[in-house]
Amino acid sequence: MNTFNSAAATARQTRTALVFPGQGSQKAGMLAELAENYPQIIQTFTEASDSVGFDLWQIAQSGETLDQTEFTQPVLLTSSIALWRLWLDLGGVVPVALAGHSLGEYSALVAGGALSLTDGVRLVHLRGQIMQQSVPQGAGAMVAVLGLSDTQVEALCLKVSTETGDIVDPANYNAPGQVVIAGQASAVQAVAALAKKIGGKAISIPVSVPSHCRLMLPAAEVLAEVLSQTAIQMPSIPVIQNTRAIIEADLEHVKASLTQQLYNPVRWTQSEQTLLSLGVQQFVECGPNNVLTNLAKRMAPPIVSYPIDTRSRLEDALTHISVAEGKLA
Repeated sequence: MNTFNSAAATARQTRTALVFPGQGSQKAGMLAELAENYPQIIQTFTEASDSVGFDLWQIAQSGETLDQTEFTQPVLLTSSIALWRLWLDLGGVVPVALAGHSLGEYSALVAGGALSLTDGVRLVHLRGQIMQQSVPQGAGAMVAVLGLSDTQVEALCLKVSTETGDIVDPANYNAPGQVVIAGQASAVQAVAALAKKIGGKAISIPVSVPSHCRLMLPAAEVLAEVLSQTAIQMPSIPVIQNTRAIIEADLEHVKASLTQQLYNPVRWTQSEQTLLSLGVQQFVECGPNNVLTNLAKRMAPPIVSYPIDTRSRLEDALTHISVAEGKLA
C-alpha cells in the first residue's frame, strides 16, 4: 500500500493529532464491524500476519492468547495501522503530529513512516517475548494509583524501594491524578496500601509483565541490539516519544528513546501537553477502544478526542474533524 506516501505528500499544517494506544486496549472481536465494510482492515492484518507467520486476525477475533504480551503487541499495532490507513483512505486529515502510549509509540512510528508495517510487527512480537522472559510470571505487578499527585506517588515509590530494597517505580503518567506504578509484586502492593492510607485509590492492572520499570533493564539491553539491526528512519510526520515527551531530533535519539522506554515511565500527560503546544486542538484515537480518549477528558481543560474503532465513531470523527479543519462548511 502507498497510503502513507500519498499522505506525506499532501500533509499540511493541521490542528489534529492521531494517537495510538498501548496494551489494555485489546478486546476479542476488535474491528470486526469495520472489517465487514472496509476490506483495508483484513488486507492490513493479512500483510502483518504474513510477516510473523501466524494469524493475527484470528487472535484478534477469538481472543485466544490475546492477553499474552508477545501476541497482544503485534495484534494491537496491526489494529492501529489498519485504522490509520482507513482514516487516510476515507479522506481524514493528515495530522500535524503523532503520539503513542507505550506500545503505541511503535504504531506511531509505523504510521509516520519510520518503520515498515512488517518490520514493526516483527519488532513488537520480539519485544513482547523479551519482556516476558525478563520477569517470571507472577513476580511483577502493575497498579493504577488514582487521586494523588505525581509527587505523592513518586515519594511513596521511593519510600518503599528504600526501606525494602525492592523495585517499584512510577510507570505511566497517564493523566492528572492517575499514575500507574510497576515493579516487584510485594513492593507494588506496599505502595498501593500506603496510597489508600493517604486518600488515594489503587486498582490492580491484569498484566503478565511489569512494564516501564527497572525490572525491564535486561530486556532493554536485548532490545537495543535488535533495534541496531532494524531498518528505521526519521519519521516524515513528527512523533512525540514517551521517554522525554518530545520530538526527538535525530535517528540515534529515536532509537535510544525506544530502548529507554522499557524501563522509564511513559510520560503521557506531558506528551499531550507537547501536542497542545504545537497547536493541536483535537485527537483521533487509532486503536480498538477509547482508552486514550478517556484520558484526554481528564486533562484540564479536557481535550476533544475521537475514537474510530466502529463505523459510527469513524464517520462521526471524519465529519467533526473535517469541520474543525475547515474542509466542510
